[in-house]
Parts: sequence; C-alpha cells; structure tokens
Amino acid sequence: MNSSEQDILVHTEAGVTTITLNRLARKNSLTAAMYGTMADALEAAQADPAVRVVVLQGDPTVFSAGNDIGDFLNKPPAGQDSPVFRFLRGIAGFPKPLLAAVSGPAVGIGTTMLLHCDLVYAGDNAAFSLPFVNPGLCPEAASSLLVPQMLGYHRAAEALLLGEPFMAEAALEVGLVNRVLPPTEVNGYAQAQAKKLAAKPLTSLVETKRLMKKGQHQLVMQQMADEGASFGRMLQEPAAKEAFTAFMEKRRPDFSKV
Repeated sequence: MNSSEQDILVHTEAGVTTITLNRLARKNSLTAAMYGTMADALEAAQADPAVRVVVLQGDPTVFSAGNDIGDFLNKPPAGQDSPVFRFLRGIAGFPKPLLAAVSGPAVGIGTTMLLHCDLVYAGDNAAFSLPFVNPGLCPEAASSLLVPQMLGYHRAAEALLLGEPFMAEAALEVGLVNRVLPPTEVNGYAQAQAKKLAAKPLTSLVETKRLMKKGQHQLVMQQMADEGASFGRMLQEPAAKEAFTAFMEKRRPDFSKV
C-alpha cells in the first residue's frame, strides 16, 4: 500500500463508497497523490452500477487543512490533467448523490469541494475558510461563481476577500450545510443518510440531480478553467512568491512592495 492509499481510505459497502481523508498527522492536508486517489475513486464509483452514493469524510477533529504547502510548491497544478483538476472535474460532474461529513477546520479546497456535494453535514466545531487572497492567489473549484450564488455577493466578498473562517451555524444559515451535529456523530449521520439514498432507485436519483444542475455544469466548468488559468499565472507572481517564502521562513508576509 503506498502512502496516498493510506492517506485516502476508500471503502465500498451496500451501495455506498466512502472516501476518508486519513492524514491526521498533517491535518488532512492534501497532496497531489491524494487528489489522484480521490479522482480514481470517484471515477470507479461513477462507473460501478452497484455504487449508488459517495460520502466524503474526515475526522471528528479536522476535515482538511487544504493543500499541503510543501507538496503544492514541489508539484504545482500543471494543466487540466493534473490530479487536482481531475478531482475537481470529478466532483463537479459526479452524477450520483455525493455527501460530505465535515468536522473541524475545512480550509480552501476543504470548503470549496463542498459546493459540489448534494448534502453536507457539519460538526458544531466546523470552521470553513476560503483564504485564497492571503497567499496572493485566487479562488478555485468554481468557488468564485458558486459562493456568491449561495451566500449573496456581500457575504461572498467577506469570505473570499478577507478569507476569515466562519463557523458551522453561519454555514447552516447560508445553506452550505444541511445540518449541524456533535462532531462525533457527523460521519455516522452522513452514512445513515447515504443508506437511505442507496435504497432509492438510482435512475431517479441521477435524473433528479441532473435536472437540478441543468444549465449549471457548463458554467462551472468554464469558471474552473478561468480560475485555473489565473491561479497558475498568479502562482508565479511576486505576491505568491512572497507569501510562500514567508510561510517557509515562518514570518509574516510583507505585501507592501508587490
């Protein structure tokens, strides 16, 4: 078993595939290999007629701290076939019900991936943040389109421009999550909901989801491509270089000259 397979656990039972972020020592920060494993799991679940539902989950203490900075700098996203873009396309276009169980910090991609899930259950310790501006970058996963749609422009501007965390009750209020529960109950509740869905006719689930998302998918894919182009360009610019240098040197970044 390679490290990415240990860091991402994939289990299928009774029509439900569960993808578990399992890199607790690094707060479930995501590497390119982990994105690849998740993308593979989504492709396999989509192709397998026995799989009716997918659940994404973390630990009661943390969902994901976002990208692993060291891995990210060593293997920055390169083109639409990179593991991260494969994963983003996979969740955005997944035709079957997709659920998430989120407790603790959900940073960056830890929050934006939830925008593509059908049902999201959160622990009362969940803290969502979209800090893309802070390291001199821009939003990803079509969040610059979907967050304003969900939160309204001014709340979206607060979340995306300031990048400060908002808690589970605020996420419930704006519709990012369906229900808030004690952290130790979140994964079990999501599994129970997944089992309910798995007992329903798959053709009806898929068609209902298709109709709800009709007209949106092309916009999401275009926004992802636009964001990806900007993200890749900005990664090479002075602000991002100063942010990541400061991170590695454990100091506060100075953007006064960029």
